[in-house]
This record gives sequence, C-alpha cells and structure tokens, in this order.
Amino acid sequence: MRAGTRREFVAGPAGRIECAVDSPASAPRGGALVAHPHPLFGGTLDNKVVQTLARACVDLGYEAWRPNFRGVGASEGRFDEGRGEVEDLAAVLRELPSSGVILAGFSFGAAMQAKLAARAKPHKLVLVGVAVVNFEVPAVPAGTLVIHGERDETVPLAAVLDWARPQELPLVLVPGADHFFHRKLQLLRAIVVSGCR
Repeated sequence: MRAGTRREFVAGPAGRIECAVDSPASAPRGGALVAHPHPLFGGTLDNKVVQTLARACVDLGYEAWRPNFRGVGASEGRFDEGRGEVEDLAAVLRELPSSGVILAGFSFGAAMQAKLAARAKPHKLVLVGVAVVNFEVPAVPAGTLVIHGERDETVPLAAVLDWARPQELPLVLVPGADHFFHRKLQLLRAIVVSGCR
C-alpha cells in the first residue's frame, strides 16, 4: 500500500534538486534512494524501471526518494559527467531517514549509486542494468543485488559479468529482458522485494 507521491526540493551543490517521494501507508522503516538513467538520453525520475524500484521499496516499508539529476525536470545545474551527480545523490541521501537505507539505481543511476555506496555504507545496494561500459564502476559490497536483462542491448551481459567476476558477485539474470525490462517490470519488482527482505 502506498500513501501517494509528493514532490520535494532538496538543496544540492548545483542548486535545487527535484524529488518525487513515495511513502508507505504506515511509518517507514527507513529510506530508499532511487537513481534514474542517463540524463542526456532521456533519463528522468519518471522512468518505468525507476518507478518499479521505488514501488518495490515502498512494498518493503521504505520511503522512496527519486531525484532528478541536475539539468533534468525542475532540478537546477547541468550534466557533470557523473561527478556532480554522485554529490547530488549524497545531498538527497542526507534527507532520508537514517535507520536503514537502500540505494537503488538503473543504468547510469546504478553506476552512480555504486560510487555513492563506497562512502555511504547502505543497508542494501540494488543495481539494475548497471552501466559498466561507459563509466568506471567501483567494486561494491558483498550482498549487493545485481539484476540484468538477458537481452540487454545497451549494457551487454558479458560486460557486467566481466565486472562482477573478480568480485565473486552473483548476478540475477532475467530471461528475455531487454535493457528497459519491457513486459518484465512485475518480475523485476518481485526480485527486488525478495532480495531486500
């Protein structure tokens, strides 16, 4: 059950950051920060995968914050090649309940969350379609939930396996799924709920 979505603005290093906040019906057990795909390729907080991740976190009792990166929607500033975007996420993270935090991201957003996790020490890290081909993605904590589509045409599965292998990091593969998980969003939601309980 969701109590609904509201808009919040957070002061960030490049100006205000627009956020959509989805709350559970009862008092949240913690906060979830969900990051969207690449700002220069149409990524916004309204992306279907990002909304699915937020709903899964709300299902688990977390208040889910979906910020627009700088230069997207009503967020101020302009694209900063993945440097300022991590700082934007850190600014929003400070607004979340500190009791237990889930960091989740899709594509570019997953790469940014992997960088943030190195210093934020989340309760759980969820990376979907993580953009390992265009960005340097650091090693992530053991127990990170990595989900990838078998037919991802944007981030090849082989590239994600090459990144995960040295870390001995398991991968959840969604058969038949493309990068945007078309017709697989309900399955994605179920995997996240199961993996973050």
